[in-house]
Amino acid sequence: MTTVVIFHSVLGIREGELDAAARLHADGHEVIVPDLYDGRVFDDYEPAMEWARQQPEGFRQQRALASVAELSDGFVVGGFSMGSSNAVYVATRRRVSGVLQFAGLNPVEWFGDDAVWPTGVDSQSHQKVDDPFRDPVEQQALADVAAAGATLELFDYPGTGHLFTDPTLPDEYDPEATELLWSRVLPFVAARSGQG
Repeated sequence: MTTVVIFHSVLGIREGELDAAARLHADGHEVIVPDLYDGRVFDDYEPAMEWARQQPEGFRQQRALASVAELSDGFVVGGFSMGSSNAVYVATRRRVSGVLQFAGLNPVEWFGDDAVWPTGVDSQSHQKVDDPFRDPVEQQALADVAAAGATLELFDYPGTGHLFTDPTLPDEYDPEATELLWSRVLPFVAARSGQG
C-alpha cells in the first residue's frame, strides 16, 4: 500500500480527481484529495483562473504543503494541471517517493531559486500532444530530474484535450487515453509501496 496525495486542477475537485482517487483506492492505496478551494468548483477555465489570480501570492502552495503536514515521508504526490505544480512544489519540500503530473509538466525553476528536484525520485507526466495549455518545458524538466539521479517518463496522448480523464468535460474527455494512462500510473504507484 502507498499513500497517494492528488491535488486538484484550477477547476477544483471534479470527477477526474474523484475517479483517480477511486482507481488508486481500488488498487489498495490510501488516497488523499485535499480541497485547496474550500468547496469551490468551476466548469470553465477562465473564471477559475481569474479567481485563482485574485488569491494571495503563494496561496495554493501554502495550502498544499499544509495539507500534507501530518503525513509520514514517502508518500506519492500527484496533481492535475495546476495541481501538478502543487505536487512538484510539495516534492521539493518533503521527502516523497514519486511524482505524478497529469496534464502538466513543471521545471523546478518555477518554484524558486532554492528549489531542486528530490534525489532519486522518479516522475511521470501525462499530456495530450496538442493540449492548448501545454508548456514547451520538456528538456528542462528532463534535465532537472536526471540531475537528481531519477527518471522522468513523458507520456504523450494524441488529441487536444487538457483534463482528458474527466468525463464531465465532454469536449476534452478521452476514455481510451484515460485507460492507457491508468495502465501506466498504477504500476508506478505500486512499485513505491512501503517506501518511507
